[in-house]
Amino acid sequence: MASLDDWFEVNIITRNSPVWLFDLDNTLHNASHAIFPAIMASMNVYIANVLGDGVTPAGEDAVNAARTLYWRRYGATMLGLVKHHGVKAAHFLDETHRFERLADMIRAERGLRQLLRRLPGRKILLTNAPHRYSTQVLRHLGLQRQFSHHVSVESMVVHRQMRPKPSKLLLRKLMRRHGLTPNRCVLVEDTLANLRSAHALGMRTAWVTQYLEVGDAVGLAHPQKRLIRPAYVDVKVKSVRNLPARLHHLR
Repeated sequence: MASLDDWFEVNIITRNSPVWLFDLDNTLHNASHAIFPAIMASMNVYIANVLGDGVTPAGEDAVNAARTLYWRRYGATMLGLVKHHGVKAAHFLDETHRFERLADMIRAERGLRQLLRRLPGRKILLTNAPHRYSTQVLRHLGLQRQFSHHVSVESMVVHRQMRPKPSKLLLRKLMRRHGLTPNRCVLVEDTLANLRSAHALGMRTAWVTQYLEVGDAVGLAHPQKRLIRPAYVDVKVKSVRNLPARLHHLR
């Protein structure tokens, strides 16, 4: 039976430990290897059919222009399709995240489960990916039990509208729901736009870069020649496995 001193020690550690908000794709695994190219191909086909005349799909230039415009304007191509073309978000997510052999496409470092288990504090998965896909990836990585909550894009709804990352409304709602204050939260991400929003709210931020290519528009708000750490990033790490060594910068 634990002593009163043990009880106080555990609770002090828990109260002072950060709450980690982990992204999934290109943070906990290498989505750029095969998954992102497959999603991009499916997305292009989907957008071409949406923009087409019902018989002939739209051309490549129109598809690229729409995808880029909506991503820059709304933070997610899907939101532009929903807002301007009447697309159902659930249908879009289902059609663009179908994989015959997803397990064969996943690439990740070993030891992630042990890392998350040792990292002090509660962990919440916060991903703009759909629930079915993100659950499959977590299960393959053996990480499903390491997160107290799994927040996928379908549940990122504020005032009856989808508000995925980098929405500040989403982050505020998340903190209210879980009784958190910004200074307790650490967002671990590959995407700078998401980190910028979190920092603006008072969260601490950790930028994971190993799966990014220089100038990668998915990971960078503006293409750069080098992965330079912006002022709103507290810690830049190559891998999530480097987080324990940088923990003192995130307290």
